[in-house]
Amino acid sequence: MFIGREKELKELNSLYDSDQFEFVVLYGRRRVGKTALISRFLEQKNAIYFMGIESNAKQNLENLTQSIFQTGSDSFPLSFLNFQAALEYVFKRAEKERLILAIDEYPYIAKSDKSLASTLQMLIDQYKSTTKLMLILCGSSMAYMQDEVLAYKAPLFGRRTAQMRIDPFDFEDASKFLSSFNKVDQVMLYGMVGGTPQYLQQINNKLSVEENIKRTFLNPASSFFDEPENLLKQEVRDVSTYNAILMAIASGASRMSEISSKVGESSAICSSYLNNLIGRGLIKKEVPFGQKESGRKTLYSIHDPMFRFWFRFIAPNRSLIERRVTNIAYDRIAQHLDEYMGPVFEEICKQYLWKALLKGSSEVAFSDLQRWWGTDSKTKESVEVDIVGAESKHKGLLAECKWRNERIDRGVLNHLIAKKNFLSFTETIFYLFSKNGFTEQCIEEAKRRNDVVLVQYSDMFK
Repeated sequence: MFIGREKELKELNSLYDSDQFEFVVLYGRRRVGKTALISRFLEQKNAIYFMGIESNAKQNLENLTQSIFQTGSDSFPLSFLNFQAALEYVFKRAEKERLILAIDEYPYIAKSDKSLASTLQMLIDQYKSTTKLMLILCGSSMAYMQDEVLAYKAPLFGRRTAQMRIDPFDFEDASKFLSSFNKVDQVMLYGMVGGTPQYLQQINNKLSVEENIKRTFLNPASSFFDEPENLLKQEVRDVSTYNAILMAIASGASRMSEISSKVGESSAICSSYLNNLIGRGLIKKEVPFGQKESGRKTLYSIHDPMFRFWFRFIAPNRSLIERRVTNIAYDRIAQHLDEYMGPVFEEICKQYLWKALLKGSSEVAFSDLQRWWGTDSKTKESVEVDIVGAESKHKGLLAECKWRNERIDRGVLNHLIAKKNFLSFTETIFYLFSKNGFTEQCIEEAKRRNDVVLVQYSDMFK
């Protein structure tokens, strides 16, 4: 079953239709669906697909040769002498016909033959004006693709005609995998596995949310049980320090000083590790809306839902899970699930606002969405706004997102409206998002005003 990726397919097909040389760099984390996207794109097209393996150059060259043999009708040598000969054959063949060469897991091949990038550079420069080849280099190693393919000092810099970072699905697309569940359960499951297709496909639509948690995360035989650690081992060297940082953040440490104290490393060392995690989409760094980045104000949180759920609930209960004390482990998780889902719902509300902006239905033409937090100078209490977006210095939006079982009353709306005094907008639109709707008094108050938008979760993404 292939779901989503309509924009990516449209872009790839547009490049294919140019009928001239195209060089696409396609990258993203493991399990995110890059190979499925390429396979879908290659359907009914003249294409050579080759996946690199973690082996030596000889084996990869033999596999590439075999992939070339499987297409076309020309006679071939028993083998190509080197990658240059094999790739040059493909470039020349594409002078006569539109042809796609998709090299998946490119970092494995490039590491096995250090001259491959330079060889591709030379062939692109030599044949780009005469060949009709569409070259796709795909990789799961985010650091390698960014540093060795896309970076300014990389041999292939300046040769690509397009680049595509493939990220996990947003909630609207992820929910298509979960269509047999009710809308609340869809949010719960998204908050646990995120938008990674391979994880979504492991959810059993015949089981409840509780049963799925027990079957996957709380099962030592399941791939979910040690998935984050396995992924980190493939991406980084010092897995133990990365684990310690993620555990520290999952347990509540959000400032650099708190993280470094829990991990037992200096802020400088932790900063380097955090930047690597940010580059891989696992951690996000935030400062309050309208403020420049600073060490004192910067907060860190786990961005990827599956990593956040795993380090928040699975890692601390690992001994119970390994001994298959499943029910006790689940009870420890269940009592905190509503609290855990708060930030998940905030992220979904942000996605809703971005889609409204793209459709032209947003009350504010914002350029970014951020949180804001600070201190009330009068009461000395902490104040926070879930979402803030600005169209200009004078016009913006403030939003609160409430994942509660009860309906939201007028007091919550009035509390949100009062927070406008902490920001400098002269014209403010207020969005109030609710899991279970609003009281009559809240609805009447919103109707009385012209600056309030009430959004019930069941009405989102229809």
